[in-house]
Amino acid sequence: MAEPNGTLGAEDLRAAVAAGIVTEAQAAGLVALAQSRAGRRAAMPAEDEPFEFFRGFAEIFIAVGLAILLGGLGLLLAVMGGVTILILIPAIIAALAWAMAGYFTLRRRMNLPSMVLVSAYAGGIHVSLLTLLSLSDLGFKGVAFASAALTAAAVLAWFRRFRLPFAMFVFGLFAFVAIHALFVRFNPGADISSLDAWLNGFRPRGNLTLASLVFGIGAFAGAMWFDLRDRYRLGRHAATAFWLHLLAGAALVNAITGSIYGAGGPGAVLPTTLALMVFAVVALIIDRRSMLTAGIVYIGAVIYWTVVGDGEADLLDWSSILIILGAFFTILGTWWVQLRAGLMRLLPDFPGKDRLPPYSERE
Repeated sequence: MAEPNGTLGAEDLRAAVAAGIVTEAQAAGLVALAQSRAGRRAAMPAEDEPFEFFRGFAEIFIAVGLAILLGGLGLLLAVMGGVTILILIPAIIAALAWAMAGYFTLRRRMNLPSMVLVSAYAGGIHVSLLTLLSLSDLGFKGVAFASAALTAAAVLAWFRRFRLPFAMFVFGLFAFVAIHALFVRFNPGADISSLDAWLNGFRPRGNLTLASLVFGIGAFAGAMWFDLRDRYRLGRHAATAFWLHLLAGAALVNAITGSIYGAGGPGAVLPTTLALMVFAVVALIIDRRSMLTAGIVYIGAVIYWTVVGDGEADLLDWSSILIILGAFFTILGTWWVQLRAGLMRLLPDFPGKDRLPPYSERE
């Protein structure tokens, strides 16, 4: 007999073995995997949001070595100079990073060294493309967009090959640069041969906020796509979603709350507070703290205005602001599970609710 809610039970696996769909060994492996996942989740604190940066000091040791090695190659670039070197050396660094990832990422399963390698890979490709495309007739805006977009595509290829969750964070950064390149004004005659000239070529337009909003929505949609495929937050999908949520939270909070608060004056405090409350509710529903953490500056700004008003804060005021801000995050973090469970019980059923992390149905 099948288990309720469409899940597979022991009888289903026996029937699959009898029908020749899976072997007995495969069925046993599936049972072991299910029990392992259930056991890992049960052993985790209820409020835990899994995150792994490294597994031991060996990873730190190797990551430092890789950073020094790749940094030495980068220094060689600076010493030798020349346009050809600026194209070739970063490309070589990217190729070496890809090759070394075959060992450190696929065979050794080392997280921190893999993060160093994908960063070097993306940085090398971007510098190489930036130098190469600057010699073309694309113009300042075209070079900025094309180099970032092509680098983002290259990082997607890395993610497809090595399945490293952090790679999506790097992809998001270059996607962010590419989208913003479409919303800047530039000087067609600007010299882009130096960093100062490159930066001076940008002329912000009013719709940069729209660019952040577009990117934030896209990053949030991508994060939820991964999140809904691992509601227990145990596997690679949830780890990938974590990095995308970091980018989405920063982009959306700064685009929406920053625009409201940037209007200035006491009249902006209430709308800013309401916007932050909306972000807090969304963060609780999806069980991701990153979105609310991204709003810490604006939460602090609201508390500042509440304590000080239109005046200037002295040391006593600042101590009060920091105490209130710290207490807010401490209390929210301590009772996150209870607050989320209460909110989810109050909300009616909506598409995807049963695919979000579980919560207690009991009062």
